Amino acid sequence: MSAKILDGKKISTEIREELRGRIRKLEQKGVTPGLAGILVGEDPASASYIKLKQRASNELGIRSEMVRLPQSIKQTELLKKIELLNSDAKIHGIFVQLPLPEHLEQNKVLSAVSSDKDVDGFHPLNVGKAWMGQQAFLPATPSGIYEMLIRSGYSDLKGKSVVIVNVDNLIGKPLASILAQQEVGANVTLCLPSTPSLSACTRWADILVVSVNKPKFITPEMVRAGVIAIDFGSNYIPDPSSKTGKRLVGDIDFDTVKEKAEAITPVPGGVGPMTVTMLLANTVTAAERQTSG
Repeated sequence: MSAKILDGKKISTEIREELRGRIRKLEQKGVTPGLAGILVGEDPASASYIKLKQRASNELGIRSEMVRLPQSIKQTELLKKIELLNSDAKIHGIFVQLPLPEHLEQNKVLSAVSSDKDVDGFHPLNVGKAWMGQQAFLPATPSGIYEMLIRSGYSDLKGKSVVIVNVDNLIGKPLASILAQQEVGANVTLCLPSTPSLSACTRWADILVVSVNKPKFITPEMVRAGVIAIDFGSNYIPDPSSKTGKRLVGDIDFDTVKEKAEAITPVPGGVGPMTVTMLLANTVTAAERQTSG
């Protein structure tokens, strides 16, 4: 029997409706959540993504301020701009669109964002608090994956084997910091895609999360029957039947793995829609914290 499809669009819509209620409560206090984004240069993908975030913010009732800076900007100038946003009481959340130009020190730039306004969850203080199980902002995609699991009926993860094929700071590590907490109780394994005998690890998973940007990287032979498969891959492959001559697919061979899995996320329409939504959720949370009392 084919797997249950974990519909990120549907879950995202549910969360945004809940956020509207929280935003109305803030507005009753005279507060409009404010989100500022910084884009350095004109990378087409980054420019497109920041427009998506701005449009989603406006639709939800979050005031957005997107700061576009030249590719050649000096690091000292960028840090000054961040400091201005840090001190702006009308801005509750700040994100820096990645990647940054090579001449800028990414870690220093991300660390310059106030930890209280770091809605991307990249500030070292938030990263450390997340691993300690303390209140912290978490990166949008991992928190979106966790939210999808909970809202899809998979809230009891105690003793479950979770294998994450990704070891970066955007997906793998922060997702592990969520799932490894004592109150969640999952057994978490992080794997590089180059891991020898990777199949031995992936077949062990009750829940498999993959983000390597390699089309159809995970095949049916690499998963156990009844797996919950979460795919955050983004790959374009040739498709003569498409108007553009290509189509978007994930890292999991969807058509074959879905026949073996209990549940699976599609690409597109799975984890992707959750990412912007959870950024907006962090912004609303930031506004609530900054105006409490």
